[in-house]
Amino acid sequence: MHIPTVSQTHPDSKSRALRERLGLLTYQTPPAEALATIVAAEAASVHQVWRTQGTPLWNSLTVLAAAATHTTTICLGTAIMPTYAHHPVALAQQALALASFAPNRLRLGIGPGNRQPIESSYGLTPSRPLAHLREYLTILRAALWTGHVEHHGSFYHTQATLPESAQVPILISALREKAFALAGELADGAIAWVCPPKYLLHTALPTMRASAERAGRPTPPLIAQVFVVLDSDPQSVRSAFRAQFDHGRFYGNQPEYAAMFTAAGFPVSPDGSWSDDLIDTLVISGNEATIASRLAELLSFGLDELLIMPLQSSDPTNLPRLTHLIGRL
Repeated sequence: MHIPTVSQTHPDSKSRALRERLGLLTYQTPPAEALATIVAAEAASVHQVWRTQGTPLWNSLTVLAAAATHTTTICLGTAIMPTYAHHPVALAQQALALASFAPNRLRLGIGPGNRQPIESSYGLTPSRPLAHLREYLTILRAALWTGHVEHHGSFYHTQATLPESAQVPILISALREKAFALAGELADGAIAWVCPPKYLLHTALPTMRASAERAGRPTPPLIAQVFVVLDSDPQSVRSAFRAQFDHGRFYGNQPEYAAMFTAAGFPVSPDGSWSDDLIDTLVISGNEATIASRLAELLSFGLDELLIMPLQSSDPTNLPRLTHLIGRL
C-alpha cells in the first residue's frame, strides 16, 4: 500500500519562530483543568499544546475536541495515543471528528505505550510492538488521508470507508534506533519521551536522517520532551522531580527505558531510580531568562521542537508564568 506523507506540512525549522517550535504539555490532568490550561495558553499566544494519554485515564482526543470548540488558533496534539488500546479505524474516526472542529490544527501522536499498564488495564500482551506500529500507521494513514482502507496483515484485517478524509499529520513515539528509523521512513515526526538531548542528537536524529534518505523523503521533525520549572535551586528541582515521579522508578524499571538510559550514558540504579546527572540533563530550570536561553540552545543544536512538561512546583505561579514565557518567545 502506498503511504502518502506530509513531510512539507511544517516548514524548515530554521524558518519558524521560536514560539512555534515549543509546545505546552497537559499531563494527565482532569478534563476541566486541561481545558482551562489550553484556553489560557491560547490567550497567552502559545502556538501548540499537547495532551498525554495515561492508561486508563481520560481520553485525550475527547479532551482536545472539547478544547477545539473553546479555541480558534492553538494547535492540538496527542503525545501519545496508545495503539494497542485503540483500533486504527476507530482512532481515525475520532481524529476526523476532532479535525472537523479544528481544521489544520491537529497532530496525532501514536505509539505502543508502556507494556505494564497495557497488560494490566486491558489484558493485552503487546507483541512485536515495532511491527505492530508499522502496520497500525499504515492503516491509520490510509483511513485518515484517503477515507478508505483495505488491509490484510499480521495484526489487522480491515476494510472500511469513512465519511471524509483529512490530512492530519501522524507522528510516532520513539525510544530506540529502530523506532526512530521507522519515523524517518514513514511517519510525519517522532516524539521522544524522557530521552537525554545528547542521545537524541547523536543517535536518534542521525538514524532518522539516514532512514528518511533511504526512503527518498525529507527528514520529519524530531520533537523532544523536556521538564521545565521556574526554580533556581538545583537540589529543590531534583527533589521536586523525585517527588512527582517516584525517583523516576517507573521508567527506570521498564527494560526499554533502562536500555535507552544506559545507551545515553545515564544508567539507572538497580531499583530503577535516576541519578542527579540524568535529572539535570532532562530538567530545564532557573528564571525566565535562563529557561528561554536553554530552550533556544537545545533547538539550535538540531532538535526540531520541544514538548514542555511543567514540573510540579509549590509555587502556584509556575504554570502561568511558564505559559506566558512560551507565548512571548
